[in-house]
Amino acid sequence: MLEPFFRTGVIIVVVIVLTRIQGLRSFSKMSIFDFAMTIATGSLVATAIVDKSLDLSIAIAAIVAIFLFQGIVAWLRVHVHGFRGAVDNTPLLLMAGQKIYTENLATARVTEADLFAKMREANVWNTEQVIAVVLETTGDVSVLRDLNPVPLSRSDVLKGIRGIEDTP
Repeated sequence: MLEPFFRTGVIIVVVIVLTRIQGLRSFSKMSIFDFAMTIATGSLVATAIVDKSLDLSIAIAAIVAIFLFQGIVAWLRVHVHGFRGAVDNTPLLLMAGQKIYTENLATARVTEADLFAKMREANVWNTEQVIAVVLETTGDVSVLRDLNPVPLSRSDVLKGIRGIEDTP
């Protein structure tokens, strides 16, 4: 009956130590890869705690392997040209001003209803307030709004987004 408490304590200490070594990016959602690693770690932590047939040392080694793999991929993303594009999505422009990019919605499998829901979450009550709506690399939707928008060509946060080159 006490084993789950012991296993939980050990696993949590291991995860905290690894997170302190690797940094908070370990559990970020900056890219789809980071998100997948977070889910994999969570699944392994849960299994290590409740599955008594799994040797605790094997569970710890598997968690270390996930952190190590994530660290290697993070290093490769920064230092190897082209690697980042292989593991990360690129942001996708869904709407610029009042123009909805239906082709990009279809590519992203996002409906107009989803788009409008995200705008409502961002307190947009009129599409005239929209500067841009972007599907981020993580799958999150960013809504940039302003009552006095600047031209998209002057925005520095929209660089590198697929579809931005087609905007006025």
